[in-house]
Amino acid sequence: MLRRPALPITAVVLLLTTPLSIALPPPEDLPEEVLRTEMITEGRSPIDGEPVTAQEYAEIQQEQAERNLPPTVNADIQHTIFLLRLRKLLQTISPF
Repeated sequence: MLRRPALPITAVVLLLTTPLSIALPPPEDLPEEVLRTEMITEGRSPIDGEPVTAQEYAEIQQEQAERNLPPTVNADIQHTIFLLRLRKLLQTISPF
Protein backbone atom coordinates (compact mmCIF):
# COMPACT_ATOMS: atom_id res chain seq x y z
CA MET A 1 0.00 0.00 0.00
CA LEU A 2 1.38 3.39 -1.03
CA ARG A 3 1.57 6.08 1.55
CA ARG A 4 0.96 9.73 0.69
CA PRO A 5 3.39 12.35 1.93
CA ALA A 6 2.09 14.69 4.63
CA LEU A 7 2.48 17.78 2.44
CA PRO A 8 2.16 17.61 -1.30
CA ILE A 9 5.44 18.25 -3.05
CA THR A 10 4.04 21.27 -4.90
CA ALA A 11 3.18 22.99 -1.62
CA VAL A 12 6.71 22.48 -0.34
CA VAL A 13 8.18 23.83 -3.58
CA LEU A 14 5.92 26.90 -3.41
CA LEU A 15 6.88 27.57 0.19
CA LEU A 16 10.58 27.34 -0.59
CA THR A 17 10.47 29.49 -3.72
CA THR A 18 8.32 32.36 -2.45
CA PRO A 19 10.25 35.23 -0.99
CA LEU A 20 9.41 35.80 2.64
CA SER A 21 9.58 39.59 2.40
CA ILE A 22 6.83 39.90 -0.21
CA ALA A 23 4.20 40.80 2.42
CA LEU A 24 6.28 43.51 4.09
CA PRO A 25 5.71 47.15 3.10
CA PRO A 26 8.57 49.14 1.63
CA PRO A 27 10.88 50.71 4.24
CA GLU A 28 9.96 54.28 3.21
CA ASP A 29 6.25 53.61 3.88
CA LEU A 30 5.13 55.14 7.20
CA PRO A 31 2.94 52.98 9.46
CA GLU A 32 -0.67 54.04 9.97
CA GLU A 33 -0.09 54.55 13.69
CA VAL A 34 2.52 57.21 12.95
CA LEU A 35 0.31 58.91 10.38
CA ARG A 36 -2.61 59.11 12.85
CA THR A 37 -0.53 61.05 15.36
CA GLU A 38 0.93 63.39 12.74
CA MET A 39 -0.36 66.97 12.96
CA ILE A 40 -1.76 68.22 9.67
CA THR A 41 -0.53 71.77 9.11
CA GLU A 42 -1.55 72.27 5.51
CA GLY A 43 -4.72 71.98 3.52
CA ARG A 44 -6.54 73.07 0.40
CA SER A 45 -8.57 76.20 -0.04
CA PRO A 46 -12.33 75.53 -0.26
CA ILE A 47 -12.59 78.37 -2.78
CA ASP A 48 -10.11 77.39 -5.48
CA GLY A 49 -8.39 74.23 -4.19
CA GLU A 50 -4.92 75.75 -3.92
CA PRO A 51 -2.62 74.58 -1.10
CA VAL A 52 -2.80 76.85 1.98
CA THR A 53 -1.29 76.82 5.47
CA ALA A 54 -3.37 76.15 8.58
CA GLN A 55 -3.46 79.86 9.43
CA GLU A 56 -4.64 80.84 5.94
CA TYR A 57 -7.29 78.11 6.06
CA ALA A 58 -8.59 79.42 9.40
CA GLU A 59 -8.70 82.96 7.99
CA ILE A 60 -10.69 81.81 4.95
CA GLN A 61 -13.19 79.98 7.17
CA GLN A 62 -13.59 83.02 9.39
CA GLU A 63 -14.15 85.30 6.38
CA GLN A 64 -16.83 82.95 5.07
CA ALA A 65 -18.53 82.85 8.49
CA GLU A 66 -18.49 86.66 8.76
CA ARG A 67 -20.18 87.12 5.39
CA ASN A 68 -23.26 85.26 6.61
CA LEU A 69 -25.13 85.99 3.38
CA PRO A 70 -27.97 83.67 2.46
CA PRO A 71 -27.38 81.89 -0.83
CA THR A 72 -29.21 83.35 -3.79
CA VAL A 73 -31.39 80.99 -5.77
CA ASN A 74 -32.84 81.59 -9.20
CA ALA A 75 -36.56 82.50 -9.18
CA ASP A 76 -37.41 79.60 -11.52
CA ILE A 77 -35.71 77.14 -9.18
CA GLN A 78 -37.52 78.62 -6.16
CA HIS A 79 -40.84 78.20 -8.00
CA THR A 80 -39.99 74.59 -8.88
CA ILE A 81 -39.11 73.85 -5.25
CA PHE A 82 -42.41 75.39 -4.15
CA LEU A 83 -44.35 73.24 -6.62
CA LEU A 84 -42.53 70.08 -5.49
CA ARG A 85 -43.33 70.84 -1.84
CA LEU A 86 -46.96 71.52 -2.75
CA ARG A 87 -47.10 68.23 -4.68
CA LYS A 88 -45.65 66.35 -1.69
CA LEU A 89 -48.25 67.93 0.60
CA LEU A 90 -51.08 66.98 -1.75
CA GLN A 91 -49.78 63.40 -1.99
CA THR A 92 -49.89 63.04 1.80
CA ILE A 93 -53.47 64.30 1.89
CA SER A 94 -54.74 62.42 -1.15
CA PRO A 95 -53.47 58.90 -1.89
CA PHE A 96 -54.04 59.30 -5.66
